[in-house]
Amino acid sequence: MKKILLIATGGTIASENTEHGLSPVLSAEKLLSFVPEIAEKCEVETVCPFTLDSTNVYHRHWLEIARIIEERYQAFDGFVITHGTDTMAYTAAALSYLVQNSKKPIVLTGSQRSVSLRDTDARSNLADAFSYCVDENAHGVKVVFDGKIILGTRAKKTRTRSYNAFSSVDFPEIGIVRDGVPVYYIEEKTPKNPLVFSHGLNANVFVLKMVPGMSPHIFRYLSEHYDGVIVESFGSGGLPMYENDEFFSCLSEFTKKGKTVVVGTQVEREGSALDKYEVGKRLVGIDGVVEARNMTLEATVAKLMWVLHCAPTRKEAIELFQTPVAKDII
Repeated sequence: MKKILLIATGGTIASENTEHGLSPVLSAEKLLSFVPEIAEKCEVETVCPFTLDSTNVYHRHWLEIARIIEERYQAFDGFVITHGTDTMAYTAAALSYLVQNSKKPIVLTGSQRSVSLRDTDARSNLADAFSYCVDENAHGVKVVFDGKIILGTRAKKTRTRSYNAFSSVDFPEIGIVRDGVPVYYIEEKTPKNPLVFSHGLNANVFVLKMVPGMSPHIFRYLSEHYDGVIVESFGSGGLPMYENDEFFSCLSEFTKKGKTVVVGTQVEREGSALDKYEVGKRLVGIDGVVEARNMTLEATVAKLMWVLHCAPTRKEAIELFQTPVAKDII
């Protein structure tokens, strides 16, 4: 039997009602007790680095999960991470950059309702996560939810209440888990490149969601506090050309200070195309500006944090950002 490490981090799946509302209080062992058939699939050990509503999970916790995986990588055949759904896509994306070329599966799952409730998706999601994790073809970072197997760089929470909460954005699901057996739509080759762990992230990244009429002077404030800004622009991407074209000059001032700007779109699917319209085309080729293309916001945030930490120069950071990792750029 394969040996799997369950990394429990809290979330709705481990929650019960308290006087303050739903709170993640159930232990990893308690989670497993609701799905006894997992013991027939594999040997499981558990660790609980923190117990949080995933709204409270951020880059420090991503690094902690990656550290646990690195320290125990040789001792286990795979890893299942139970996690709250609200920021699960961010954690999945971050792990896709922090742990690259893994021949072993790193699987995130959670639920929309607590495992302790009678009518819950938690038990099937947990069982499916382990079913995928022990499969001979499983590897890399995936989200397994509502029977879907989704790449870590392509997952996005698109519903707040429904059991089919996660979607694979601009890339097909890898497959599904049907009756406890993974069925693959896409054949993934096991990575041949060496396993690589990264140990840091630059969290000084800001997401600027454009709204009509926004003041361009926001860049002057951001330049004092952040090393990188992700601009969620309109449509195919670009900057407004209001009056004195201050957006362009303020962004240029920002990049001249050695800062990095990633321009994308707030439209969920199909990505940006800066070279299509005048408002975007004039940004192409500006030193310090890079296009998000069809990356998810979650992957864009995590990747920018990763490249700003890893790359010694801005030029190298932009080159690294443009290099596809785990199909984050298609």
